[in-house]
Amino acid sequence: MLVSLFRFFSIFPLPFLHALGAALGWLVYLGSPSYRRRMRDNMRQAGYADYLPAAIAEAGKSIVELPFIWCAAPERVSRHASDENWGVVQQALDAGRGIVFLTPHLGCFEIVAQEIALRTELTVMYRPPKKAALKPLIEGARARHNLLLAPANMSGVRILAKTLKKGRPIGLLPDQVPQEGEGVWADFFGRPAYTMTLPAKLAQMGDAVVIVTYAERLARGRGYLIRFVPLEASLDGTAAEQARAINAAMERLIARSPGQYYWSYNRYKVPAGASAPAATAPAAGNDDGGAA
Repeated sequence: MLVSLFRFFSIFPLPFLHALGAALGWLVYLGSPSYRRRMRDNMRQAGYADYLPAAIAEAGKSIVELPFIWCAAPERVSRHASDENWGVVQQALDAGRGIVFLTPHLGCFEIVAQEIALRTELTVMYRPPKKAALKPLIEGARARHNLLLAPANMSGVRILAKTLKKGRPIGLLPDQVPQEGEGVWADFFGRPAYTMTLPAKLAQMGDAVVIVTYAERLARGRGYLIRFVPLEASLDGTAAEQARAINAAMERLIARSPGQYYWSYNRYKVPAGASAPAATAPAAGNDDGGAA
Protein backbone atom coordinates (compact mmCIF):
# COMPACT_ATOMS: atom_id res chain seq x y z
CA MET A 1 0.00 0.00 0.00
CA LEU A 2 2.75 2.45 1.00
CA VAL A 3 4.82 1.64 -2.07
CA SER A 4 1.79 2.20 -4.31
CA LEU A 5 1.10 5.52 -2.61
CA PHE A 6 4.68 6.69 -3.13
CA ARG A 7 4.60 5.64 -6.78
CA PHE A 8 1.38 7.57 -7.25
CA PHE A 9 2.82 10.78 -5.82
CA SER A 10 6.02 10.34 -7.82
CA ILE A 11 4.16 11.21 -11.02
CA PHE A 12 3.46 14.76 -9.86
CA PRO A 13 5.83 17.61 -10.79
CA LEU A 14 8.37 18.69 -8.20
CA PRO A 15 6.96 22.26 -7.79
CA PHE A 16 3.59 20.77 -6.80
CA LEU A 17 5.20 18.36 -4.33
CA HIS A 18 7.24 21.14 -2.73
CA ALA A 19 4.18 23.38 -2.39
CA LEU A 20 2.28 20.51 -0.80
CA GLY A 21 5.25 19.78 1.44
CA ALA A 22 5.47 23.38 2.68
CA ALA A 23 1.85 23.20 3.77
CA LEU A 24 2.44 19.84 5.48
CA GLY A 25 5.42 21.29 7.31
CA TRP A 26 3.25 23.95 8.91
CA LEU A 27 0.54 21.42 9.81
CA VAL A 28 3.06 19.21 11.61
CA TYR A 29 4.67 22.16 13.34
CA LEU A 30 1.37 23.54 14.61
CA GLY A 31 0.03 20.12 15.58
CA SER A 32 2.98 18.74 17.55
CA PRO A 33 4.18 20.62 20.65
CA SER A 34 7.26 18.39 21.13
CA TYR A 35 8.30 18.76 17.48
CA ARG A 36 7.74 22.51 17.69
CA ARG A 37 9.75 22.84 20.90
CA ARG A 38 12.72 20.85 19.66
CA MET A 39 12.93 22.71 16.37
CA ARG A 40 12.81 26.10 18.09
CA ASP A 41 15.30 25.08 20.77
CA ASN A 42 17.83 23.68 18.31
CA MET A 43 17.60 26.72 16.02
CA ARG A 44 17.96 29.08 18.96
CA GLN A 45 21.01 27.13 20.16
CA ALA A 46 22.62 27.48 16.73
CA GLY A 47 21.74 31.15 16.36
CA TYR A 48 19.34 30.65 13.45
CA ALA A 49 16.01 31.40 15.11
CA ASP A 50 15.19 33.93 12.38
CA TYR A 51 15.06 31.08 9.85
CA LEU A 52 12.26 29.26 11.66
CA PRO A 53 9.49 29.91 9.06
CA ALA A 54 11.74 28.67 6.25
CA ALA A 55 12.78 25.61 8.28
CA ILE A 56 9.16 24.67 8.94
CA ALA A 57 8.32 24.69 5.23
CA GLU A 58 11.56 22.98 4.18
CA ALA A 59 11.01 20.16 6.68
CA GLY A 60 7.68 19.41 5.01
CA LYS A 61 9.25 19.51 1.56
CA SER A 62 11.85 16.96 2.68
CA ILE A 63 9.04 14.45 3.31
CA VAL A 64 6.78 15.06 0.32
CA GLU A 65 9.67 15.07 -2.17
CA LEU A 66 10.62 11.49 -1.20
CA PRO A 67 8.20 9.78 -3.61
CA PHE A 68 9.81 11.75 -6.44
CA ILE A 69 13.38 11.03 -5.29
CA TRP A 70 12.80 7.36 -4.52
CA CYS A 71 10.25 6.24 -7.09
CA ALA A 72 10.56 8.45 -10.18
CA ALA A 73 12.80 7.25 -13.00
CA PRO A 74 16.46 8.10 -12.22
CA GLU A 75 16.86 10.06 -15.45
CA ARG A 76 13.82 12.18 -14.57
CA VAL A 77 15.19 12.91 -11.09
CA SER A 78 18.61 13.73 -12.50
CA ARG A 79 17.14 16.37 -14.80
CA HIS A 80 16.30 18.34 -11.66
CA ALA A 81 19.84 18.22 -10.27
CA SER A 82 22.96 20.21 -11.03
CA ASP A 83 26.28 20.25 -9.21
CA GLU A 84 28.92 22.67 -8.03
CA ASN A 85 32.61 21.80 -7.72
CA TRP A 86 32.46 18.23 -9.03
CA GLY A 87 36.07 18.75 -10.09
CA VAL A 88 37.32 18.06 -6.55
CA VAL A 89 35.60 14.67 -6.71
CA GLN A 90 36.90 13.85 -10.16
CA GLN A 91 40.44 14.77 -9.15
CA ALA A 92 40.36 12.23 -6.31
CA LEU A 93 38.81 9.57 -8.56
CA ASP A 94 41.48 10.14 -11.22
CA ALA A 95 44.18 9.78 -8.56
CA GLY A 96 42.74 6.45 -7.46
CA ARG A 97 42.14 7.68 -3.91
CA GLY A 98 39.22 6.67 -1.75
CA ILE A 99 36.66 9.33 -0.91
CA VAL A 100 34.59 9.73 2.25
CA PHE A 101 31.47 11.73 1.39
CA LEU A 102 29.96 13.28 4.51
CA THR A 103 26.34 14.24 3.90
CA PRO A 104 24.53 15.84 6.85
CA HIS A 105 20.76 16.16 7.18
CA LEU A 106 20.81 19.32 5.10
CA GLY A 107 18.65 19.99 2.05
CA CYS A 108 17.69 16.91 0.04
CA PHE A 109 20.37 14.53 1.32
CA GLU A 110 18.58 11.55 -0.30
CA ILE A 111 19.40 12.74 -3.82
CA VAL A 112 23.14 13.18 -3.20
CA ALA A 113 24.10 9.51 -3.22
CA GLN A 114 21.91 8.79 -6.23
CA GLU A 115 23.54 11.54 -8.27
CA ILE A 116 27.07 10.51 -7.28
CA ALA A 117 26.23 6.92 -8.26
CA LEU A 118 25.40 8.07 -11.78
CA ARG A 119 29.11 8.84 -12.22
CA THR A 120 30.90 6.34 -10.02
CA GLU A 121 30.25 3.36 -7.77
CA LEU A 122 29.36 4.44 -4.23
CA THR A 123 28.91 2.40 -1.05
CA VAL A 124 26.82 3.98 1.71
CA MET A 125 26.18 2.91 5.27
CA TYR A 126 22.55 1.99 5.75
CA ARG A 127 20.48 1.57 8.92
CA PRO A 128 17.17 -0.24 8.30
CA PRO A 129 14.08 1.78 9.25
CA LYS A 130 12.29 0.94 12.48
CA LYS A 131 9.00 0.53 10.61
CA ALA A 132 9.04 -2.71 8.60
CA ALA A 133 6.64 -1.30 6.00
CA LEU A 134 9.28 1.23 4.96
CA LYS A 135 12.07 -1.30 4.46
CA PRO A 136 11.28 -2.50 0.89
CA LEU A 137 10.57 1.07 -0.20
CA ILE A 138 13.82 2.56 1.17
CA GLU A 139 16.04 -0.35 0.23
CA GLY A 140 14.64 -0.40 -3.29
CA ALA A 141 15.24 3.33 -3.64
CA ARG A 142 18.77 3.30 -2.26
CA ALA A 143 20.13 0.09 -3.75
CA ARG A 144 20.26 1.21 -7.38
CA HIS A 145 22.84 0.82 -10.11
CA ASN A 146 26.29 1.74 -8.74
CA LEU A 147 24.78 2.44 -5.30
CA LEU A 148 25.70 -0.27 -2.79
CA LEU A 149 24.54 -0.63 0.81
CA ALA A 150 26.65 -1.54 3.84
CA PRO A 151 24.80 -2.42 7.07
CA ALA A 152 25.30 -0.20 10.11
CA ASN A 153 27.30 -2.79 12.06
CA MET A 154 30.86 -4.15 12.20
CA SER A 155 30.34 -6.10 9.01
CA GLY A 156 29.36 -2.87 7.27
CA VAL A 157 32.38 -1.05 8.70
CA ARG A 158 34.67 -3.72 7.24
CA ILE A 159 32.97 -3.33 3.86
CA LEU A 160 33.52 0.44 3.96
CA ALA A 161 37.17 0.05 4.96
CA LYS A 162 37.85 -2.40 2.15
CA THR A 163 36.08 -0.12 -0.32
CA LEU A 164 38.29 2.83 0.63
CA LYS A 165 41.47 0.74 0.40
CA LYS A 166 40.48 -0.12 -3.17
CA GLY A 167 40.33 3.60 -3.95
CA ARG A 168 36.55 3.76 -4.16
CA PRO A 169 34.15 6.22 -2.48
CA ILE A 170 31.84 5.70 0.48
CA GLY A 171 29.10 7.84 2.03
CA LEU A 172 28.13 8.52 5.65
CA LEU A 173 25.68 10.71 7.58
CA PRO A 174 28.06 12.46 10.03
CA ASP A 175 25.39 14.16 12.17
CA GLN A 176 23.46 11.03 13.10
CA VAL A 177 23.72 10.15 16.79
CA PRO A 178 25.71 6.89 17.09
CA GLN A 179 25.17 4.15 19.62
CA GLU A 180 27.01 4.11 22.94
CA GLY A 181 30.70 3.34 22.45
CA GLU A 182 30.70 4.51 18.82
CA GLY A 183 31.10 8.22 19.48
CA VAL A 184 32.50 10.97 21.68
CA TRP A 185 31.10 14.21 23.03
CA ALA A 186 32.03 17.16 20.81
CA ASP A 187 30.54 20.62 20.55
CA PHE A 188 27.95 21.20 17.85
CA PHE A 189 26.80 24.82 17.75
CA GLY A 190 28.19 25.37 21.23
CA ARG A 191 26.60 22.37 22.94
CA PRO A 192 28.04 18.87 23.43
CA ALA A 193 26.59 16.37 20.97
CA TYR A 194 27.42 12.67 20.87
CA THR A 195 29.32 12.47 17.59
CA MET A 196 30.42 9.41 15.62
CA THR A 197 34.15 8.71 15.36
CA LEU A 198 33.82 6.40 12.36
CA PRO A 199 34.32 8.98 9.54
CA ALA A 200 37.76 10.06 10.77
CA LYS A 201 38.85 6.48 11.47
CA LEU A 202 37.87 5.31 8.01
CA ALA A 203 39.44 8.30 6.29
CA GLN A 204 42.77 7.74 8.04
CA MET A 205 42.66 3.99 7.50
CA GLY A 206 42.16 4.38 3.77
CA ASP A 207 44.20 7.58 3.28
CA ALA A 208 41.02 8.99 1.79
CA VAL A 209 39.89 12.42 0.69
CA VAL A 210 37.03 13.76 2.83
CA ILE A 211 34.37 15.79 1.01
CA VAL A 212 31.32 17.30 2.70
CA THR A 213 28.30 17.64 0.46
CA TYR A 214 24.64 18.52 0.38
CA ALA A 215 21.87 19.20 -2.13
CA GLU A 216 20.43 22.68 -1.72
CA ARG A 217 16.70 22.72 -2.45
CA LEU A 218 16.04 25.49 -4.99
CA ALA A 219 13.04 27.81 -4.68
CA ARG A 220 9.69 27.09 -6.35
CA GLY A 221 10.53 23.46 -7.05
CA ARG A 222 13.27 24.28 -9.56
CA GLY A 223 15.34 21.32 -8.41
CA TYR A 224 18.56 20.86 -6.46
CA LEU A 225 22.11 22.18 -6.49
CA ILE A 226 24.54 19.58 -5.16
CA ARG A 227 27.60 21.20 -3.59
CA PHE A 228 30.92 19.43 -2.97
CA VAL A 229 33.25 21.01 -0.39
CA PRO A 230 36.65 19.49 0.54
CA LEU A 231 37.24 19.13 4.28
CA GLU A 232 39.91 21.68 5.09
CA ALA A 233 40.52 20.75 8.72
CA SER A 234 43.10 18.20 9.79
CA LEU A 235 41.84 14.93 11.21
CA ASP A 236 44.93 14.43 13.35
CA GLY A 237 44.66 14.49 17.11
CA THR A 238 42.35 12.72 19.52
CA ALA A 239 38.99 11.23 18.66
CA ALA A 240 37.30 14.19 20.34
CA GLU A 241 39.37 16.66 18.29
CA GLN A 242 38.54 14.79 15.09
CA ALA A 243 34.82 14.78 15.95
CA ARG A 244 34.90 18.50 16.68
CA ALA A 245 36.64 19.19 13.35
CA ILE A 246 33.89 17.33 11.51
CA ASN A 247 31.16 19.08 13.50
CA ALA A 248 32.75 22.43 12.65
CA ALA A 249 32.67 21.49 8.96
CA MET A 250 28.99 20.64 9.31
CA GLU A 251 28.34 24.01 10.97
CA ARG A 252 29.97 25.83 8.06
CA LEU A 253 27.89 23.84 5.57
CA ILE A 254 24.66 24.51 7.47
CA ALA A 255 25.49 28.23 7.50
CA ARG A 256 25.07 28.22 3.72
CA SER A 257 21.40 27.14 3.93
CA PRO A 258 20.31 27.28 7.58
CA GLY A 259 16.63 27.05 6.70
CA GLN A 260 17.16 23.62 5.15
CA TYR A 261 18.75 21.77 8.07
CA TYR A 262 16.80 19.03 9.85
CA TRP A 263 16.40 21.04 13.08
CA SER A 264 13.76 18.74 14.56
CA TYR A 265 16.31 15.93 14.90
CA ASN A 266 17.25 15.18 18.51
CA ARG A 267 20.94 15.85 17.90
CA TYR A 268 21.76 16.35 21.58
CA LYS A 269 20.24 13.18 22.98
CA VAL A 270 22.21 10.84 25.24
CA PRO A 271 22.33 7.34 23.70
CA ALA A 272 21.27 4.44 25.88
CA GLY A 273 24.19 3.36 28.05
CA ALA A 274 26.25 6.49 27.44
CA SER A 275 27.14 8.96 30.19
CA ALA A 276 25.88 12.49 29.75
CA PRO A 277 28.56 15.14 29.14
CA ALA A 278 29.75 16.89 32.27
CA ALA A 279 27.65 19.85 33.45
CA THR A 280 25.16 19.41 30.60
CA ALA A 281 21.58 18.28 31.01
CA PRO A 282 20.54 15.51 28.60
CA ALA A 283 18.24 16.40 25.74
CA ALA A 284 14.60 15.59 26.32
CA GLY A 285 13.38 12.37 24.76
CA ASN A 286 15.15 9.43 23.24
CA ASP A 287 13.67 9.20 19.75
CA ASP A 288 15.83 9.99 16.76
CA GLY A 289 13.36 12.10 14.82
CA GLY A 290 12.92 9.41 12.19
CA ALA A 291 16.31 9.66 10.49
CA ALA A 292 17.46 6.56 8.67
